[in-house]
Amino acid sequence: MTEDVRAGAHEGGLRRADLRRGWGRFVDVLIQLVRWFGLVCAALLAIHVILTIGSANPDNGITQFVTSVADPLALGFQDLFTPEDPQLAVLLNYGIAAIFWLFITSIATKILAAVR
Repeated sequence: MTEDVRAGAHEGGLRRADLRRGWGRFVDVLIQLVRWFGLVCAALLAIHVILTIGSANPDNGITQFVTSVADPLALGFQDLFTPEDPQLAVLLNYGIAAIFWLFITSIATKILAAVR
């Protein structure tokens, strides 16, 4: 009976270690997903700024796609500043939104790393 108790304790210890490893891997993958998501959001906003400042053809499919994706990603920053120059407005507002995404995902990854 003593051997059964030791074997059970050993298996329980292994299970806990396996769970910890599994949880750590899960959180690591989640951290990477959050980083990539924030980077993609910021990149799309930056591309929108570049296309706007570069006077890209608004009828082009790529420009339309980036604009349609960038608007919801701006999270209310679209009209934060209202200078007379519309290109400056896009640079300021969508640029700040891109920085915001990088900042928020940085904080989120630090919180996730602490939970690990």
